[in-house]
Amino acid sequence: MNREAAVNFDQMVDELQHEIAAREKALYSDIVLREASAPKNMGCLDDAHLRGMVRGWCGDTMEIYLRLHDGHIQRATFVTDGCGATVACGSLLTQMVTGMKLERAEWILPKDLVNALGGLPEESMHCAGLAISTLHNALFSWRMSRMEDAEEVD
Repeated sequence: MNREAAVNFDQMVDELQHEIAAREKALYSDIVLREASAPKNMGCLDDAHLRGMVRGWCGDTMEIYLRLHDGHIQRATFVTDGCGATVACGSLLTQMVTGMKLERAEWILPKDLVNALGGLPEESMHCAGLAISTLHNALFSWRMSRMEDAEEVD
């Protein structure tokens, strides 16, 4: 490739990147863009006490790992193969639940996550549902162990 062609190619790439950034800015809140580009708590947690995994109808998978201490979520992490909105949902959700009592975490709804993210476009709303479903899946084993403990007392 000659120098002129290389310059034209670089210019085309720059223009495409600016166009993509402008479209993302029009669709997503600053919070979503921040969490998607620099997610927190991403990765497996080897010493997790609870783990949940859900595959969404869109084909994305999310896993959430929770480490507990005295009935609170001490640490929460996630892994996903999903889009930027799914990454943002996992990132912000793990931040929201860290330090939270398990009983309170059970009551978080997709709308709570969407509100914390500053909104999501309609086509990305399922990403919040996937994150919340994954959290509830992780908490299910904790809930079941509480039921078993209560049955043993009877």
